[in-house]
Amino acid sequence: MNTEGAANEGSLRGEEWSSWQDRLRQAGFHPSKRLGQNFLLDTNLLEAIARDAAVGPGDHVIEVGTGLGFLTRALLATGATVTSIEVDRRLHELVSEDLRELEGLTLIRADALQGKHSLSPELCSAIPSAGPWHLVGNLPYSISGPLLAECAQSERPPESMTVLIQKEMALRAAAGVGEPGWGLLGMRLQLAYEVRQLRTLGGAHFRPRPKVESSLIRLQRRGDAPTREVQASVVGLSSALFTRRRQVVRRVLGDAMGDREAAVAALSAAGVPEETRVEGLKEADWVALAASTGWPSQDRDQE
Repeated sequence: MNTEGAANEGSLRGEEWSSWQDRLRQAGFHPSKRLGQNFLLDTNLLEAIARDAAVGPGDHVIEVGTGLGFLTRALLATGATVTSIEVDRRLHELVSEDLRELEGLTLIRADALQGKHSLSPELCSAIPSAGPWHLVGNLPYSISGPLLAECAQSERPPESMTVLIQKEMALRAAAGVGEPGWGLLGMRLQLAYEVRQLRTLGGAHFRPRPKVESSLIRLQRRGDAPTREVQASVVGLSSALFTRRRQVVRRVLGDAMGDREAAVAALSAAGVPEETRVEGLKEADWVALAASTGWPSQDRDQE
């Protein structure tokens, strides 16, 4: 579904946005490009995102990026319990004045990530110790890839992730082998999740108006997802090989292992043709190769 072009004026929170602008100015707040602070104001779209998240009474949602609290309210209206995390102290304090009395809501001021390779302690503490949970948010470009990848490979991964991200990143998350945008991010997410693009949003729906389009994607955890240990091994192996993604796997794996003969034996055991290019390896190939090489898990940069 596409929702590009100018936003419907009837669906914009015009008066509410004007009121917020006054409050933000009085607090000396200016939206940060670095933090990706582009606020979604379209009421219809906010409600649609809450519906697309498919959450309701009894569900626990962790929202990354409280912002002005518009999506937070839409999620609470579904009957779900919401923990909302906001990194900006000024926004957190302002929004807390409006939202802190709402039933079923916990507000946390913290970053969602600790560096690029781990979830923050605050986010981890918000994850329920039992039962499924769901990630929802309007994510800035700078954290969307690492956050999705770290959540997917965490000890208590979310049952679903419904996030609004830049269109370019959405294409990479959903791309399959051989498609434009295919790479490490999509392969790692798709190890454990079915990834679907739901809708595209033009910049007119946001304030300030971004120069790029955004896409809403939904990741639903697969029933046949590999174990966390297998995923970690695949992440380590793919990090080592994808730096030479257009070369044949026999050569690249041989160099990575420091033993060409051992690489050929591992490929044979995994049932992977030696002349396959690294970028042409499918999910089953990566899992089989991780097992046949005994590759250790490694922390690497996400795409």
